[in-house]
Order: sequence, then structure tokens, then C-alpha cells
Amino acid sequence: MSTDYQQARVALGVRLRELRISHPGGRLTGPQLAQRLGWAHSKIYKLENGKQTASPEDLRAWVDATEQPQAFAELHGRLKGFESQIRSWRRQLSSGHRPVQENWNSEIARTKVIYSWQESIVEGMLQTAEYARHIFTHYAKLQNSPGDADEAVRARLQRQELLYQPGRTFRIIMWEAALHARLCPPSALASQLDRLTGVIGLDTVELGIVPFSAPLKIPTANGFYVLDNRLAVTEDWHAELRLEDTASIALYLNVWNTLRESAVYGSEAQNVINRARRALCSP
Repeated sequence: MSTDYQQARVALGVRLRELRISHPGGRLTGPQLAQRLGWAHSKIYKLENGKQTASPEDLRAWVDATEQPQAFAELHGRLKGFESQIRSWRRQLSSGHRPVQENWNSEIARTKVIYSWQESIVEGMLQTAEYARHIFTHYAKLQNSPGDADEAVRARLQRQELLYQPGRTFRIIMWEAALHARLCPPSALASQLDRLTGVIGLDTVELGIVPFSAPLKIPTANGFYVLDNRLAVTEDWHAELRLEDTASIALYLNVWNTLRESAVYGSEAQNVINRARRALCSP
């Protein structure tokens, strides 16, 4: 969880505590407020100490129970302010790519169903070490961050072990452009494409390719993830955006499903990958 996000949640908790203490009829204790709300006392503790994110319904109940309904608009505004987390790359990459990869490893490890769309780069879960090394090197130069490509590659490959653990499903779609982008030498790209053909048919992976020739209902736009219907993650050049609100997650799932309608799978996907592989040898 980002430092900015957690700080905002703690600040909201402090404000909730202030409302409890400043109850017009006299200070309410945690157990007293819990009794009024019909909640476990532990929920009061978690909300006030930034250990749990309040819902709008929680906030409405809180201001009503503390007899300060005028505070709802303020609290709701605070909540909406951190429903989306903007994690700047400058801050995230200040110590290099390895910590970012390790944090992402933890996020994926607690996820059962991963939806991924990539329009210009091979999905990280399927990257070879050499391909990934070139990607990290390029981004380190762009962001002027520490060059720890080898360490970042090791962290990314560690995450790929999850591909072989039962109980998870990786639903990955890529645009054909990702198969042709020369982000690494042709020999490295050839090996990467061979890797992709090798994962087709893997029990935990559903790999779809959207061919250049496929009709599209929406633009391909930027890559993103949806994790267990609880979190949507997308990237821009300046930052990573994490969305936890239900409406945003539903939107990204709708985008993913719409793009999926243009994708091919199985032998058809393999044909698209093989076509890109042959193009590497063309004069």
C-alpha cells in the first residue's frame, strides 16, 4: 500500500476519532459508539487507526451516531480522494525496479484471477529474462532511476513461479503489436516469442492475441490489470494508478471483455505468434 494512501487513511481515522470525542452529548467511548452502530468494537479501532478503509455507508452511520451529520460531506470528500492511488514512478523507482517488482509479487501472490491487457509489450508474467532485462534498462534510463536490471529480473522471474501453482488463472490478452515491438535485439525477441508459444495450453494461463486484422470495438489504448475484482491497475508515463472503487473496476473489466471479443486463442493465437516470429527473419 502506498505511503500517500496510508497517510490519507490514517488522517481520515483521526478525523473520525475527533467526531467521536466531540459528540454533542459528551464524549463517546469506542465501545459506546460500537454499541450505537451495532458494530464490533474492533471495527471502531481499525477505522480510527487507519487499519481499514471506511465505506460511504460507514461514514454516514458514523456521523449520524455521533450526531454531527454536517461532517459527512467532508468525510466523503476525503474518502473519494484516496479511492484512487496515484503512485509516481519517480518515488517508486527511487530505489530501483527491484522493490517495485517485489511489491507486485506480493500483490499477485494474494490474487486468484488476474486479468491483463497489454497493447505494446509482452506481459511481464510471460517475459524471458533477456527480454525483461532490456525493458528494465530502457525504463531506468527514461526515469533516471538506479540501474538494477539484474535484480529486477530475478524478482520478476520469481513471480512467474505462480504460473505453475494450481488455483490461479491468468487471463492475458495482448495486441499483436506487442509481438513485433523491437524493444530488444531480434534474437531476444525470437526467444520471447518461442516462450509465448510454450505457454499456450498451460492450465493456469488463457493467452489471447488480438491480431492487427481483427475488428475492434474500442481503441487498444494502454495496458492494465484487474485483480480478483478488487483492484484495477493501469500505468501512465508519470505514475501508476490503482483504483479500488466498484465502478472503476467494473469499467476496466468491461474494457477487458470488449477487447477479448477481438482476440484469438489456441492454434489461432499460435499462428499469429509464428507469423511475428517469421517476420524477424524477413529482409
